[in-house]
Amino acid sequence: MSYIKITSSQISNLDYSLKREVLQTNNVGSYCYSTIIGTNTRKYHGLLAVPQPHIDLDQHVLLSTITEEITEDQHHYELGTQKYPNTYAPHSCHYISTIEVEPVHKVTYAIGHVILTKELVLVPYKNQILIRYTLIDSKSAVQLKLNPFLAFKNKHCLNKANSTWNTRNIKVPSGVCFHPYELYDKLFLQFSSNKSTFVEESDWYYNAEYEREKERGYDYHEDLWKPGYFLADLRKGESLVFSAGLKEVNPKGLKSSFTKAVQKLPLFKTMEDCLIHAASQFIIQRDRQTEVIAGYPWFNRWGRDTFIALPGLTLSQGNVKDFKAVLDGMIQELNGPLFPNLGTGKQAARNAVDTPLWLFWTLQQYVQHTATPSTLWKKYGVYMKSILNGYKEGTQYNIQMQDNALIYAGEEGVALTWMDAVCENKVVTPRMGYAVEINALWYNAVCFSVASARLSGDEDFVSNWEPYINKIKTAFLETFWDQEKGYLADVAKDGFVDWSIRPNQVIATSLAFTPLNEKQCRAVLLVVENKLLTPRGLRSLSPDDPNYIGSYQGSQQSRDSAYHQGTVWPWLLGHYAEGYLKIHQNKGVGWIQSLYNDFENTLQEHGLGTVSEVYDGDPPHHPRGAISQAWSVAELLRIHQMLHKYYKIK
Repeated sequence: MSYIKITSSQISNLDYSLKREVLQTNNVGSYCYSTIIGTNTRKYHGLLAVPQPHIDLDQHVLLSTITEEITEDQHHYELGTQKYPNTYAPHSCHYISTIEVEPVHKVTYAIGHVILTKELVLVPYKNQILIRYTLIDSKSAVQLKLNPFLAFKNKHCLNKANSTWNTRNIKVPSGVCFHPYELYDKLFLQFSSNKSTFVEESDWYYNAEYEREKERGYDYHEDLWKPGYFLADLRKGESLVFSAGLKEVNPKGLKSSFTKAVQKLPLFKTMEDCLIHAASQFIIQRDRQTEVIAGYPWFNRWGRDTFIALPGLTLSQGNVKDFKAVLDGMIQELNGPLFPNLGTGKQAARNAVDTPLWLFWTLQQYVQHTATPSTLWKKYGVYMKSILNGYKEGTQYNIQMQDNALIYAGEEGVALTWMDAVCENKVVTPRMGYAVEINALWYNAVCFSVASARLSGDEDFVSNWEPYINKIKTAFLETFWDQEKGYLADVAKDGFVDWSIRPNQVIATSLAFTPLNEKQCRAVLLVVENKLLTPRGLRSLSPDDPNYIGSYQGSQQSRDSAYHQGTVWPWLLGHYAEGYLKIHQNKGVGWIQSLYNDFENTLQEHGLGTVSEVYDGDPPHHPRGAISQAWSVAELLRIHQMLHKYYKIK
């Protein structure tokens, strides 16, 4: 029985079914992604989106969708549902009797005497989607007609009809090949049956309408090219497999390829099963490097997100191999004291003050699982020194240790912390100066490095850096702590102190080395709990603040304005949980367990089986942003692991 359940009444309710999305990935950067009923509502949706590294770093949607038609005993039915201006054509949701999303996305159609199933699987480590059609029941043979719609566009863009599109096709065994643009890879469409036929009927379909893009304030009409259609006969109990991929295949092997691909997929029995599978979707191989995708559908690799998410995505399941592969790949891109936050090579943007400091936290998680501080220092000490010395001496964007031993960072118009939204060339959440989590991470990094160096016998480093520990701690408390307020300031600069209640302070309570004592941690956690905690994570700003925005939706300007001004972030819950359990130990398990368990409800709200990027600050906390976010999933898995330290979760 499927863990994620969708009822027939939910399927036919477009307000429900068009807001639930299913994602499949294949660990080499490709994805298959749409709503549960297969109606595309985003420009990012597509049956096959693949990397085109010779063009850019993004995925490109080649095959947008396929609509099916069946003819049985002279009765004709159209199954696919697509949105066009003012209409759905055809409106065929009522033909769907059941939908399952694991181990494969399976749709069952019940039409008169006909019961037909459609199962989709993205082949692991191959740029290929397989769709198996099975005629479960029918009084007579059924003719199946497949109408493919091609896009060949960057996932962030919309395809428009144009005269440069090459409409010619190349015959291949049991199918055809298309190559609309010279820059792109060829797309091969093939059937498992040698009795199938392709009928050429080239035409543009104009103004496919994407409702989610309309809501987000973007252009939402796309033109798709239909090259023709495939015809094949199906008898009761018979299956056919359709393939779309970048390489020609032997049609005779498609059925076995489908079976083998399905056998590799997991069954979900618990919330943790869903999270572990979702975690695996973020780890990809690209150019012989192992990387973390920050989120689907629109994110690529982000340096900050990589270090924050990596322990939860890998170490929480004992996956040391992928942890080390990602870590070592990132380490090689360290330039001075800074990592790429976005992009690679010469195009990399090294504009994040916290990314290098999160490396130390990531290494601490590694030590907790398998490594020892002394062996870690021998391998990574040179990089840790490079970061600390670089921050001490000063680097880009005015990132530099000051005389008080705290880190000052920032330039006008640049957002260097994770609260990095920029709207109309203006930083939405200015945090130039001494930022609280940056300096908490700095203190943790120095303490951890000194402890590791001491165990490795690196006395020169210890003697040089140990004196800074107390200096940083003293300056941190003088700068950020207020005994009467009972919480930490967010930013300090030139005598001005920002006392906005934000979640950044919670990181100081969770770190292994913190400048706060237990009483101060308790006070911070209490303020966070009273003002910021929700069932979906921590708000980015207290609702009492006049700058609070409780809903994250609308145009990009509206969303950017709300991104860190009240919007809820699940990843921060990991640091709240860790800080809380450090203080309350066994007595705190029940509370953190209840917060973790409550996320089970969200697994069927947005991206099925995964956790969204953000949620509204106001109840009922609707899911927003990317449907599947790496650090959201990772920190829930890390919370689950924390709880295992106290008792076995059932």
